Amino acid sequence: MNHTIKKRGLVIMVAVIAWFAVILQLYLMFQNTKNPPGETLLRFFSYYTILTNILVAVYSTLLLLSPSGRPGMFFLRPATATAVAVYITVVGLVYNLVLRHLWNPHGWQWLVDELLHVGVPLLFILYWLIAVPKSGLRYKGIGAWLIYPAVYAVCIFFRGAGSGFYPYPFVDVASLGLQRTLLNSVVLAGGFLLVSALFVALGRLLSRNHL
Repeated sequence: MNHTIKKRGLVIMVAVIAWFAVILQLYLMFQNTKNPPGETLLRFFSYYTILTNILVAVYSTLLLLSPSGRPGMFFLRPATATAVAVYITVVGLVYNLVLRHLWNPHGWQWLVDELLHVGVPLLFILYWLIAVPKSGLRYKGIGAWLIYPAVYAVCIFFRGAGSGFYPYPFVDVASLGLQRTLLNSVVLAGGFLLVSALFVALGRLLSRNHL
């Protein structure tokens, strides 16, 4: 009973922080841009960080409001929960290893950045460690997890080709050229594969030790 209460408390914390950070980031973007509202919204939803934090927020909210419904049961599957953990882990890794040094936000923007790229990833990883059943995890399921980042990559390249806007410098075709950005994309895909494999390996190890 106590463990269930702790799990629910953690899910509530993840949901509240993720929604707060996403909504505040949207507000800050509107406050600090000269682009039209429609373009601002398109750019907001062009960021993998934003989309993935929204995914985490929706995931957590569904677990709280409708855990026995069809969407809630889908998200409760070990493979689904682990895929979400992989996605948000990549958010944290890419920002902190590649992007953090590129700018120095202050005030509310600093807070939002830390929540989106550190707070939510760490909290969701903690949730995955203590609350997600891991006995059903298989390496063969990793391929399906890559659909989301692959679709995202295709969308931002098509959007960038028409608008000239690329959300991240390592996929900026206008600055780096197509060959370099494709190479960066392959490296990122390799990173997704590696993180996914590590989660499956850790899950299987934890499941075996639990037994």
